[in-house]
Amino acid sequence: MSSPGSAFAARPLSCSVTDPPWRMWMAAWIVTAVFVLSNSATPLYVRWQDAIGFSSATLTAIFASYILGLLLTLLVAGQLSDRYGRRPVLIPGLAAAIVACLLFAGAHSVPMLIAARFLSGVAVGVVVSAGMAAVVDLGGPDRKRQAALVASIAMVLGAGLGPLIAGSLALAMERPVVPTFAVELVVLLTALVAVLILPLKHRGARTDAGWHPHLPAVPRANHRHLHLGIAVFGPGITATSFVLALGPSLLSRLLGVTSPLIAGGMACAMFLTATGVQFAARQLSVRTIFLCGATATILSMGGITLAVASSNAAVLIVAALLAGSGQGLGQLGGLTLIGLHVPGNHRAEANAVLNIGGYVPAGLMPVGTGIAIDQAGLSLGATLFAAALACIAGLGGLTVIRNLGTD
Repeated sequence: MSSPGSAFAARPLSCSVTDPPWRMWMAAWIVTAVFVLSNSATPLYVRWQDAIGFSSATLTAIFASYILGLLLTLLVAGQLSDRYGRRPVLIPGLAAAIVACLLFAGAHSVPMLIAARFLSGVAVGVVVSAGMAAVVDLGGPDRKRQAALVASIAMVLGAGLGPLIAGSLALAMERPVVPTFAVELVVLLTALVAVLILPLKHRGARTDAGWHPHLPAVPRANHRHLHLGIAVFGPGITATSFVLALGPSLLSRLLGVTSPLIAGGMACAMFLTATGVQFAARQLSVRTIFLCGATATILSMGGITLAVASSNAAVLIVAALLAGSGQGLGQLGGLTLIGLHVPGNHRAEANAVLNIGGYVPAGLMPVGTGIAIDQAGLSLGATLFAAALACIAGLGGLTVIRNLGTD
């Protein structure tokens, strides 16, 4: 993660402390809109699985195509945004989201679902790097902690609204797919308008002419901040990824709960909890935020194990809420460290590094669990996943205790 050695010239600041707060909130809406798309499909997977016919391993592979698109995008989106500006990166990202929306609306095969998920991952990769950096840019130097909170909440709020909308429409309509993604298309078009009207030139832009793709990088002085963020955010987002990918299957196949509204509502409640805990923790030290996040993830995995052993849907829902808390707190802590310590001309790239570190296990572990479920059964596969992730989250908490003071 070391910073490349080329020299950079900085532009004058394009955002001032007098920038009105609504610009920061409008930039956050861009993040929310794309994250609504990212999880809108969650309550619909069981329907697609029944209509098309595919296994749990295929379901997690569809989910992993989203992670693949996101990770490939994160390799370049942050550095392009830090060099050329937020708008030239955000517009193609929103275009990918719109195409994904149309593919979901007409999906009748696994390849269509994979393509839609891949493109939605591309769009998310753009907004978690360039979009979140834009929120902090427009917040100004005197609102760094507030802007980090707004950016983090924008992500989890959108992630929760998507499955709630889809689950509600699936309960009310016999054919909910097209209406769900028609609503999302309107949401994405409003985000596109926001990208076009906001002053998205950013402070400290890199202006040297020669640019070559490289692995996302941050200054050496910021390595510790990124390592600590990944140590807690990674297990947290892996827990929520498991709930999104396999939560509906656990509810329907193991616990006998088939309502799409319950599946969507569980995912929505998980991310609304992630939103609420960030408001509750906003005045705490980053160290305390991280330790609470790691603890929540460990408790979540214990809840999943208990839910599988007892076939209790209520316990699974509580575990999902704890998973949301773990992701939300890990994300808030990581983004706060970036906002406070990483220079503006590396901010989008730092966001990319944080999310790469989180989404790699979030993609690999649920896919491995899906394969284990097909071979050994749903109960054993879910239990093994929970035990492994609880250990990883515990190591993340120990890393924070040893390496972070009251920041």
